[in-house]
Amino acid sequence: MVGMQPETIEKLHTINQEFYQRFGRAFAQTRRRIQPGVRRVLNEWIRDGDWLDIGCGGGVLAQAWSSAGLKGSYLGIDFSEPLLEEAQRLLAENPPGDGLKITFKRVDLAAVDWSAGLTDRLFDGAVCFAALHHIPGITYRQDLLKQAAALIKPGGWFIHSVWQFQHSPKLMARVKPWALAGLRDSDVEEGDTLLDWRHQCDDQDKEPGLRYVHLFSREELGGLAQRAGFEIVDEFESDGQGERLGLYQVWQKIIS
Repeated sequence: MVGMQPETIEKLHTINQEFYQRFGRAFAQTRRRIQPGVRRVLNEWIRDGDWLDIGCGGGVLAQAWSSAGLKGSYLGIDFSEPLLEEAQRLLAENPPGDGLKITFKRVDLAAVDWSAGLTDRLFDGAVCFAALHHIPGITYRQDLLKQAAALIKPGGWFIHSVWQFQHSPKLMARVKPWALAGLRDSDVEEGDTLLDWRHQCDDQDKEPGLRYVHLFSREELGGLAQRAGFEIVDEFESDGQGERLGLYQVWQKIIS
């Protein structure tokens, strides 16, 4: 398969970077509670230890982590300054109890060496909820997952969710032509989609935003897991009307 052109990857990264910078506060307003699927993962799979949250957003999961009484450390990374500011605000208002350290760090997953500043330790596991589908290009996604695997202890966990927005009439109604982003259908890969966004803060203009999202198949995810050195040990669907908006998978790093 011929990979996506670098200039197209850069354009798709820019679409999402501009979205989360412009609509970060508005996005955080829609994510005041964790999704049911995330709650299930927290209850069934997360244990005490050192964990990395890739694409931590506005810090709501960190608050749930603390409320669950977990011990160890939680490091949330995201590139969006508005979302990280919201996460820091929540942390200041609700600091964790003894035995849990919560920190946040600005990390841009669009950078080729995004993991370079995180290699001072290995994590017991990493979570990546509703973030992987914003990464363009199959080869870039594969590299990102290999970098994530290098940060995780052998036998450790990578737990993620991706949208299955084909099950949501509301989201499908927001699909827009690639021409709005200055691209053609032939520039992008199968499953790549442009969605609009309409929720805004009161002090914003009312111009809709655009987001890049990739629709994964299970076969594609299985190939990504295998090539990054993981095996899939569990999966389920959850969230949204019909409880099918999110596909959750639990990957375990293979001990070589």
